[in-house]
Amino acid sequence: MTQVYARNIMPITLLTGSVAPLAGSPATSAIAKTPAASPLWLGTDGLQGDAQADRRVHGGPEKAVHHYPLDHYTAWRTDLGALPLLDAPGAFGENISDLGMTEDRVAVGDIFRLGGALIQVSQGRQPCWKLNHRFGVPDMARRVQGTGRTGWYYRVLQPGMVAPGDDLQLIDRLAPEWTLRRLWRAMYVDRLNRAELEGIAALDVLAEGWRRHARRRLDSGRVEDWRPRLEGRT
Repeated sequence: MTQVYARNIMPITLLTGSVAPLAGSPATSAIAKTPAASPLWLGTDGLQGDAQADRRVHGGPEKAVHHYPLDHYTAWRTDLGALPLLDAPGAFGENISDLGMTEDRVAVGDIFRLGGALIQVSQGRQPCWKLNHRFGVPDMARRVQGTGRTGWYYRVLQPGMVAPGDDLQLIDRLAPEWTLRRLWRAMYVDRLNRAELEGIAALDVLAEGWRRHARRRLDSGRVEDWRPRLEGRT
């Protein structure tokens, strides 16, 4: 049955950003997102007016929309202090911000109606080194990964117009047992649990990149080195 996720504390915020210099780095980024004030077209590659500086690792159909829970901002203020960046949505490069949806409740494969579009949870967010510069905290990406407060991505099943304040309506749950918290734990905490890795490798609603990581661990018995992605090393 169609339902609205427990999200009645505040209206949904949609955010977009343009490519700009990244503070403290020679790189560019579109991680700085600002709220949209009017309806936007949501296509298979993301929101109208939203950009990604490095399309090799950001954006694309499996990372079309990034959702980061505003619920986590309180914990980050406790961890980091009163950073102005945490005073409003958009600190983590998110396209969707709301209260009430977290990694404990949302599962891979969940399908939502957002305005005139249908979107599906495709994978968890894998934080990268640009968060370190965004926050001015040298190990911020590692902290995000370590806490599991990562957010997640959607693929777009049906493009359409979306608007600030639209409800996220849960349409279907294809793998409710595979919450994003469980996925995170298997990939970043209990990292060589064969039963969990076999489940991930067979999870057809999960983005292929994550399934490939699981298969590699099963084949090699080793965990890949995430440090270059977290620290900006090649």
